[in-house]
Amino acid sequence: MATMESLIVTVNRIQRACTVLGDHGGDTNLPTLWEALPSVVVVGGQSSGKSSVLESIVGRDFLPRGSGIVTRRPLVLQLHKTERGLQEYGEFLHLPKKKFTDFSMVRKEIQDETDRMTGKSKQISPVPIHLSIYSPNVVNLTLIDLPGLTKVAVEGQPESIVQDIEIMVRSYVEKPNCIILAITPANQDIATSDAMKLSREVDPTGERTFGVLTKLDLMDKGTNAIDVLEGRAYPLQHPWVGIVNRSQADIKKNVDMIASRRKEREFFASSPDYGHLASKMGSEYLAKVLSKHLESVIRARLPGITSLINKSIEELEAELSHLGRSVAVDAGAQLYTILELCRAFDRIFKEHLDGGRPGGDRIYEVFDHQLPAALRKLPFDRHLSLQNIRKVVSEADGYQPHLIAPEQGYRRLIDGALNCFRGPAEASVDAVHFLLKELVRRSIAETQELKRFPTLQAEIAAAASEALERFREESKKTTLRMVDMESSYLTVDFFRKLPQEVEKGGNPTSSSVDRYAESHFRRIGSNVYSYVGMVSDTLRNTIPKAVVYCQVREAKQSLLDHFYIQLGKKEGKQLAQLLDEDPALMERRQQCVKRLELYKSARDEIDSVLWAR
Repeated sequence: MATMESLIVTVNRIQRACTVLGDHGGDTNLPTLWEALPSVVVVGGQSSGKSSVLESIVGRDFLPRGSGIVTRRPLVLQLHKTERGLQEYGEFLHLPKKKFTDFSMVRKEIQDETDRMTGKSKQISPVPIHLSIYSPNVVNLTLIDLPGLTKVAVEGQPESIVQDIEIMVRSYVEKPNCIILAITPANQDIATSDAMKLSREVDPTGERTFGVLTKLDLMDKGTNAIDVLEGRAYPLQHPWVGIVNRSQADIKKNVDMIASRRKEREFFASSPDYGHLASKMGSEYLAKVLSKHLESVIRARLPGITSLINKSIEELEAELSHLGRSVAVDAGAQLYTILELCRAFDRIFKEHLDGGRPGGDRIYEVFDHQLPAALRKLPFDRHLSLQNIRKVVSEADGYQPHLIAPEQGYRRLIDGALNCFRGPAEASVDAVHFLLKELVRRSIAETQELKRFPTLQAEIAAAASEALERFREESKKTTLRMVDMESSYLTVDFFRKLPQEVEKGGNPTSSSVDRYAESHFRRIGSNVYSYVGMVSDTLRNTIPKAVVYCQVREAKQSLLDHFYIQLGKKEGKQLAQLLDEDPALMERRQQCVKRLELYKSARDEIDSVLWAR
C-alpha cells in the first residue's frame, strides 16, 4: 500500500518541478499540473496569528514580524521530512543550491526578496516566493501563506490595497483543489472573521475548509471557545483546531519552537476548559491532520491528475512534432536539412501551379481574360482612321502615286498596328511574373518546416525572386520577338488576294483620283484591320505558349537550381546561419522538452507509488 508520505513527497516534488519550469499552462487549454495538485492555503486577517501558526507547524522561527502588513508576497512553503539526525535547512527557488542553516537568515532573505519586488514600501505583489524546508521535525506538506486580509489602507498603501489583497487571496482559494486553512483569533467574534467569511463564500459546504482558532490563551477570564471548537457555534465538515502561539515575551526571549510546542501541549492538557480536547489541539496535531487530509485528497484526485498528465504529454509531443527536431551541428547534416526544406517548399509551389492548392488558376485568367481584353482595347480605330490611312498611304507613295495597290502604305499601316501588340505581350509577362512571386510567398508561408528558419525563408525568397526575374526577361524577349516576327514578314497570301478582290469589287484601271477616293481608303483600312485581326488571333494563342514555356515551365523545373549550386559552395558556418531559428521557436521547443520531461517524470513517480501498494 502506498504510504501517506510517499504520495505527498511525490506531489511536493512535482509541484517544485512545475515551479522551476514556470508551468503556467502555455498555450494549452488544459489546466496546469500545479493547479491540479492539491495544496494548503493559509488565510486570515492581519495580526490573526498566521505567521505563528506556520512557524509552529515548521518548528522554526523564520518569518518576518512587525506591525501592519508584513506578508506582502505569497510564500509557497514546501516541507520535506528528513531522517532524524540530519541538519535542518531552508532553500529558496531563486537561490538554488544555497542552503540556509541559520533560520534568521531565512527571515532576512524573505524580507529582502519581498523588497526586491515591491521596494521598501508597504506595496504587495502577486509574484510568489518559493521556500523549501528540510527537517526531521516536519511533516511532508505544501503550505501557501498569503497577505493578511484587511479592511482599511494604512499610510504608504494605495486605497486599492484592500481589494488587491482580496483578489489575490481569492485567486488561490477559489481553485477546487485548494485546502483552506482559515485562521481566526479566539479573542475576536467568529461572526466578523475575514477568513471565515471568505471561505464560506468560496467553499459554502465547508468541504475544503479547516478552521483554526489562535490566541486561546489571550481570551478574557471566564470566557472560552468551546462552542466553536466543538462545532456548535460555527459548524464545519472538519473539526476545529485550537492553537496557542508563542507569547511576545517568549519571542523576545528567543524561546525555541520545540519548547513552545511543549508549552502548548501543557496548556491544553492542564486547561479545565479544553482538557477533554487536548489530543485534538495544537500545532503538531494540526500538521498531522492537514497531512492526512492532503493525502486523502491526493488519492481522490489521482485519476484526474493522471488523465491530465497523459493528455498534456500527448499535446506536448504533438507540438514538438510540429516544431520539429533540433538543428544538427554537422555541416553535411545541415546541408541535407536545407535541401529537404527547399524540396518541401518546391513541392508546395508546384501544387499551387498544378491545381493541388489554389493560386495557379489565376495564371490561366491572365491568358483567358486579361490578354484578350487588352487586345480588344488596342487603339486600332484611331490608327486606321480615314485621316491616318490617307496620311500614311500618301506619305508612302512619295512623289509617284501607287498604280494598283499601295503596298508600302499597307506595310506601314500594318507595321504600326502590329507595334501595338507589344504592350499586351509585356503586360502578360509582367502579370504572370507577379502571380509567380505571390505563389512563392504563399508557398514559403505554407511550408510548415520553414517556419522555424526565418533566415532560410528570406534566402529562398531572394533566390526564387532572382530566378523569376531571369525567367521574366527571357519571356519578355521571346514574346516581343514573336510580335516583331509578325511585323518582319507579312503573310503573302493576304497580298495575293487583294488584286482579285479589287477586280471583283471595282475597276482597277480607274483614274488616280478614284484611287484616292474615300471608298478606296476605307477598303485599305478594312483590309489592314482584317490582317491585324488575323495576327491578333495568332498572338492570342502564341503569347500564352511563350509565357508558360519561359516562365511557368521554368519555374516548375528550375526555380531553385542556382540556389542549390550556391549552397554546395557554402561552409559549415554559413549553413548554420541559414538554419538560424526564430529565437521564440527555439525557446518554445526548449520549454516543451522540459515540460514533457516533467510530465513524464510525474507520471512515472505516480505510477511507482501506485504500484507499491
